[in-house]
Amino acid sequence: MSNSALPRSSPESQGVESAGIMAFLDRLDAAPDIEMHSLMIIRRGQVVAEGWWSPYAAEQVHLLYSLSKSFTSTAAAFAVAEGLLDLDATVLSYFPELDREITDQRSRSILVRHVAAMASGHLEDTINRALALDPLEPVRGFLLIPPDREPGTVFAYNQPCTYSLAAIIQRLTGQTLTEYLRPRLFDPLGIGQVGWQQHPKGRDIGYSGLHATTDAIARLGLLYLQGGVWNGQRLLSKEWVAEATGMRVESRMEAANEPKPDWQQGYGFQFWMARHGYRGDGAYGQFCVLLPEQDAVIATTAATENMQGILDAMWSDLLPAMTAGTIEPSPIAEQLAVRLTRLQLPAFDARHAPGSSVPAWADASFLPADGRCEAQPTLTGVVLHQEREHWQLTLAEGAVAYTAEVGTGDWRTNLTQTDCGRTGVPLAVSGGWTDKDTFGAEVIFLETPHRLQLSCSLSTGEFQVRWRTVPLWPARFSELRMPR
Repeated sequence: MSNSALPRSSPESQGVESAGIMAFLDRLDAAPDIEMHSLMIIRRGQVVAEGWWSPYAAEQVHLLYSLSKSFTSTAAAFAVAEGLLDLDATVLSYFPELDREITDQRSRSILVRHVAAMASGHLEDTINRALALDPLEPVRGFLLIPPDREPGTVFAYNQPCTYSLAAIIQRLTGQTLTEYLRPRLFDPLGIGQVGWQQHPKGRDIGYSGLHATTDAIARLGLLYLQGGVWNGQRLLSKEWVAEATGMRVESRMEAANEPKPDWQQGYGFQFWMARHGYRGDGAYGQFCVLLPEQDAVIATTAATENMQGILDAMWSDLLPAMTAGTIEPSPIAEQLAVRLTRLQLPAFDARHAPGSSVPAWADASFLPADGRCEAQPTLTGVVLHQEREHWQLTLAEGAVAYTAEVGTGDWRTNLTQTDCGRTGVPLAVSGGWTDKDTFGAEVIFLETPHRLQLSCSLSTGEFQVRWRTVPLWPARFSELRMPR
């Protein structure tokens, strides 16, 4: 295994104008609905810009949501190369115990290549119906839902397609996706710790749930950009790279009053085609954008519903900054380098505790307003505790509690505390007093895109809370981290 760092150089030495990267950052900073967590730009095999918005950091993993699909696609590439997986076999053939139950001819004719390309013939996502039909074997639930059209003729972003592909690979190999990919992909690329959510226990879900670093995203992109070759060794076949990253089916993603042109360009094998190049992507701005014509990879993590806005900024600012040759050194390059080391999310706007009210707040506890909490039903209590000059915030889920120090005017994490072990959750907290009766805070779950906005009232003894970006599935706090 090689843990060597990717090579680094200045933007101009690889034909990228630092001014364009600065403009890209300016555009993102000016967008009130875009919160960036990380950025890596690779040009000609060299990292020319990288940065993490504190309290996020380079060594931390991040929930990738549907960007996980591109890693599942890569697992399929290895299974095909090893003669285990046949793209032209039916999904049902890998689940012979279901043969008598699955009577619909369209369901019986869904091929592996159809699910790899989100072309099962269904016209909408069937994940909830599949899980309702069989929560223990979602593939059975999926196959029990007759496709609306002939498989292979129509696109729908359908999570059970990827889940079925992942389930087949894991059934064939007797390993989880994580285990299967470790010697074939993660170790050769120098990718360290990863974790994948499972359902049922023992099966990585494939369509989401992978936690990995931004560096891991960039390395996957670079492998595909290099045609499947890494450090002179061929890991993926040329044929797979061409097929997976070319349009296999036309895509139409409707969004009311919100044009999303980069979701209308077609779909490959768990990769999206784009107006420029192609990409893997996940909810809230997890991107692996590959630009073959520019010999570039752009990796991001973020927390935004305006994913098109991130891509628009790439096309308007980064693409024009990539030139054919080299560029003379620019004084802006030094400014950019400094800026990238100082990226940070704004702290919660509040004051330190008013001196006269400190005793009343010193060990204050709060219950959900009106006895309930719609945004986070599992949050049952909040405690604020003074520890010398510092304040500790504790979030309770029944008998389980998570504690972190509160940063006022900055962010504080619990990454060195014992509650960040096997059962803990990595947190960052920024908070303070908006008036003498009200304490507010924001709590970031550092291995995800998500944060809670919290307000506690001393006069009522109640708290109110909501998600800034809502987790895509109901989750206890203990699940808002990489599976260990």
